[in-house]
Amino acid sequence: MYRTHTTLPKKKRDDWKTIRSLTPFLWEYRGRVIAALGFLIFAKIANVGVPLALKEIVDALDTSTGQQLVLPLMLLLGYGALRLSSSFFNELRDSIFAKVRHGAMRKVSVRVLEHLHNLSLRFHLDRKTGAITRDMDRGTRSVSSMLNYMVFSLIPIMVEVILIAAILLGKYSVWFTVITFVTVTIYIIFTFRITAWRMKYRAIMNTNDSEANTQAVDSLINYETVKYFGNEQYELNRYDAKLEHWEEAAIKSQTSLSALNIGQGAIIAIGVTLIMILASQGVVAGTLTMGDLVLINAFLLQLFIPLNFLGVVYSQLQHALSDMELMFNILDEKPEIIDKPDAKPLVISGGSVRFDHVNFSYDTDRQILFDINFEIPAGHKLAVVGPSGSGKSTLARLLFRFYNITEGNVLIDRQDIQSFTQKSLREAIGIVPQDTVLFNDSILHNISYANTDASKEAIINAAKVANIHDFIESLPKGYDTVVGERGLKLSGGEKQRVAIARTVLRNPKILVFDEATSSLDSKSEKAILQALRDVAVDHTTLVIAHRLSTVTDADQILVMEKGHIKERGTHRELLNQNGIYAHMWELQQEARKHEEQGEQAVYPV
Repeated sequence: MYRTHTTLPKKKRDDWKTIRSLTPFLWEYRGRVIAALGFLIFAKIANVGVPLALKEIVDALDTSTGQQLVLPLMLLLGYGALRLSSSFFNELRDSIFAKVRHGAMRKVSVRVLEHLHNLSLRFHLDRKTGAITRDMDRGTRSVSSMLNYMVFSLIPIMVEVILIAAILLGKYSVWFTVITFVTVTIYIIFTFRITAWRMKYRAIMNTNDSEANTQAVDSLINYETVKYFGNEQYELNRYDAKLEHWEEAAIKSQTSLSALNIGQGAIIAIGVTLIMILASQGVVAGTLTMGDLVLINAFLLQLFIPLNFLGVVYSQLQHALSDMELMFNILDEKPEIIDKPDAKPLVISGGSVRFDHVNFSYDTDRQILFDINFEIPAGHKLAVVGPSGSGKSTLARLLFRFYNITEGNVLIDRQDIQSFTQKSLREAIGIVPQDTVLFNDSILHNISYANTDASKEAIINAAKVANIHDFIESLPKGYDTVVGERGLKLSGGEKQRVAIARTVLRNPKILVFDEATSSLDSKSEKAILQALRDVAVDHTTLVIAHRLSTVTDADQILVMEKGHIKERGTHRELLNQNGIYAHMWELQQEARKHEEQGEQAVYPV
């Protein structure tokens, strides 16, 4: 199960594994990567050539040698050409590599979202949406950051160090190379160790940032609940508590960065001073020219100025790897429900549905369904009623194959649903759920979601069948009205009518109504019931109901209690049995009488 970190991970992060996980997304752009690296090397060769040209210019202008002073025009032009070449090749590198960075970001983002859609319902019920979206956002941005740091910072520094060291070793005393390498080595070791120590503060920052974002998103999604109970300050206090821990870690991260910078500056200062003393001694002794001194000084500037940013680059690279790891951890999650290798598309002939001695548990220590056995013949309607927690809605989830059953089989047209592809199975079933959650988009978009290719006329006809067309037309923007987050701008009944219209538009062979009228008053219920009956004609229909008045016309009714089927029969047969169903019917009829008399009705189950 995927979890955002609440404590620091004890297991050491595998950076190479994270980098390898990124490789497949870059392979398509391997030609561009090679070209960009080639231009990078050309840019660094030109950059290193600048001090060499400068040395020749200084030596040509040095009057202390007794030579006649002549303007070294060709050297000056060469100096300018090298400067231009360095800039030119750098820009070529950037423009060619832009497609790699942004293309990889896009592909990773699409792949992660695709994988999240493929993960099981169990994963999504356990997840914290705010934290996952935060991890996705940081992770995809870190892909660009890591590639940026690698190609534009780390690799250029390595190339430049190698080129400068080779020139120093070839032209001057070995001690110049030794001091340079020792300084760079000490600098890198110091930087990496201190930065690795500082990473714990970044991990704490990420943890509290994700958790704070989760709380903020949850409080906004549940805006009405927050308002109902007047808990605005409570939510702010929870949010602020997480941000307080984030702030403490951020301050420690910044102060430790200052300590890192001081140490880096000291190492560079010592190395540069030793090399300049050595070079100055050479000038005094006559073994080196003033041009050599300028060359060495220019090399040191070119070498150590980028190294000043190595700590920041390494730190940001570690941050990017840390963020990428959280994102790739999502990709490491294995889907619980997968198609068999030989799974075929479902082609419905009649549309009969059978639960054949089904046992099911969400968790091994708590069984939900016990030996559930029933059949819905093609074109018939079967209703399931019973108290909350009896396992009614679980039947719909198993039919959609959101979970694999523990024992038994679920069959459509006498074929096990596990032999079909999940996509084709779900295309053959339409549902009006108990809790209708709409996209924060227009009513038109939400209805057409069942069939994205449907015409406007077909959408309007579906809305008319669901008895919501007149309401939509009464709105200022009509079908273009945006329903708000999770459909908060619509009432419960209006949302369920949209859900009914969506199912009508899909027109599947098998229908599931899961408490489809639970948010409607009695008057609205009567109008919707007829619509549902019209929709269900010639369809195999499973009705999960709270109100028994909605299922009196069912061909068969199952009464469930604690995961068992306790009674079964038609409405009349169950009343004659004078059992659980008859008792529920009596209580609900009494409640309906109170409602008709203007009192608040409570429908016991």
